[in-house]
Amino acid sequence: MNRAERAQMAMMLEVCAYPKPGNVDRCHDYEDTRLEHFLASTILARPVFDAAERDGGRVGSLIREAVRRTNNHSGGNTHFGAFILLVPLVLGGDIEGARRVVAETDVEDAVDFYAAFGLTSVRMGESDDLDVNDPASIAAIRERGMTLADIMAYSAPRDMVAREWTNGFALTRRCADLLHAHGCGRKAIVDAFLDLLATEPDTFIAKKHGMEVAERTMRCAAEVLENKRDLTAFDVECIRDGINPGSIADITIAGIYVALGEGWRWDC
Repeated sequence: MNRAERAQMAMMLEVCAYPKPGNVDRCHDYEDTRLEHFLASTILARPVFDAAERDGGRVGSLIREAVRRTNNHSGGNTHFGAFILLVPLVLGGDIEGARRVVAETDVEDAVDFYAAFGLTSVRMGESDDLDVNDPASIAAIRERGMTLADIMAYSAPRDMVAREWTNGFALTRRCADLLHAHGCGRKAIVDAFLDLLATEPDTFIAKKHGMEVAERTMRCAAEVLENKRDLTAFDVECIRDGINPGSIADITIAGIYVALGEGWRWDC
């Protein structure tokens, strides 16, 4: 399986695994985003992964192109965070290679990334002074000479996907290790997802509902692992309350990509 195939498979396997509390999977949709929207994005993104593996290219422009290709259906943004992780992984081949890609980003990558950000409905943090909808922000990026790595470092305290760029893809690595430890197939994906959710407050939840809710969700996931809370009931509660651990899902996708490259089996 080549890099592009692994990236596409990782996106597909993550959304099809169930139950992942609060997230779209094969058992339930959101009102405005369905399983089909996520699966469509796995197909529509493939040319970007192929180009990254075959020709290399600039990480910022590849992220922008991935967002452009997958943002034309009615389900809105489905995989923006995943692209932030997958594009450097596909360019670099593995985590070590992705670290080199991150280190080599420049101002044009940052500008392209902000253009991609502007195509999505992803929330900006309240303290962000670099607003994607404000042309002055692009001027500020150029004036400051900020690389895409700098942008991720700027966002890292509030965004765990951006934080992967600053910590050497630490949670991606941990997720891959969890997948290997839990065995193979769908259940391993769910177990790895829960392990991450039980130990890391999801920053997508925090942006949408506040850090208190993110931390409560983390504690609930830990109770599931301790057999103190029913997984299905927890899933129902999260869906009811609109609590979706989207950042953990993005990191799980990246972890699946890495694990597949290391021989992890999905088909058992």
